[in-house]
Amino acid sequence: MKIKFSKYNGAGNDFIVIDDRKNNIEINPWLIEKLCNRNFGIGGDGLILIKESKSTDFEIFHYTSDGNLGSLCGNGSRCAISFAYKNKIIGKKTRFDAFDGIHNAEIINDNLVKMEMKINSDIIENEYGTWLDTGSPHLVIEKDNTDELDVNLLASSIRYNEYYEKEGVNVNFIEKVSNETFKIRTYERGVENETLACGTGSTASAICMNYLGKTQSNNITMKCRGGDLKVEFISNDNLFSNISITGPAKFVFEGQIDI
Repeated sequence: MKIKFSKYNGAGNDFIVIDDRKNNIEINPWLIEKLCNRNFGIGGDGLILIKESKSTDFEIFHYTSDGNLGSLCGNGSRCAISFAYKNKIIGKKTRFDAFDGIHNAEIINDNLVKMEMKINSDIIENEYGTWLDTGSPHLVIEKDNTDELDVNLLASSIRYNEYYEKEGVNVNFIEKVSNETFKIRTYERGVENETLACGTGSTASAICMNYLGKTQSNNITMKCRGGDLKVEFISNDNLFSNISITGPAKFVFEGQIDI
C-alpha cells in the first residue's frame, strides 16, 4: 500500500502530515516509528493524521515518534492547519478538533499561522519548577545559561524520576532576555529528546513567567532554537484568557511511501 504524505516544519519541529479523512490507513506504533525514523523512514518529530469531524472542519490526531498517540502539539497543529489550507480543506479561518477539544485558528500568510490555545489545569509550583497543562503537561524551569545546558541530561533526569515517570512531563528551560522576550529549550516526552521548538511548551512558559511576576507583558516572544513563537493572552488577577500562539508552519516536500 502506498501512502501519500507531506512534510512540514513549525519552527524546526517537523511532522509527517497525512490526509486520512477516508480512514484508509491502519495505523500502529511500529508503522509510526518506521515513518518517523530519520535513517530508514521519512523522518519527523511526529506523525499527524487529518481526520473527518462531524462538528468542525477536521480533527487532528498527533502521534509522537515513539509510536504512541500524543497530546496536543501546538507546532504540529499549525502544520496541520497549513496543510489543510494548502489542500483546500479549509479557508483562511478554521475550527478544528484536537486532543484537548476544539480550537480556532487562522492563516496569517503563507508562513504564519495563529492558533487559539487553552489552559487545562491549575498552575502548580513544586520543588522542580512550575507545572502547567496547555494541552500537554509542561514543567517550566528558570535558568540564566540556557545556551550552555545539557538539556537531554538535565531534563531526562526529571522526566524519568519517580514523581513524573508514570505520566511523563515535557521539560522547558527558560531564560529571560527582556520583559517581552524569553529564550526556551524544550525536552519533549514521546520524542524523548530536545526538539527545536514546542508550541504548548512556549505557551505554558510564557504564561508561567507572567504568573510568577517575571514579566508584566501579555505579548511575549519565545525564542526557540528553531525560530520565534509569539504568545498572546489576557491576564487578570492570574486568570488567563484569549490565549493564542503565532508561528511558522512551512511546507517542506511531499511524496509517496510504500508500506
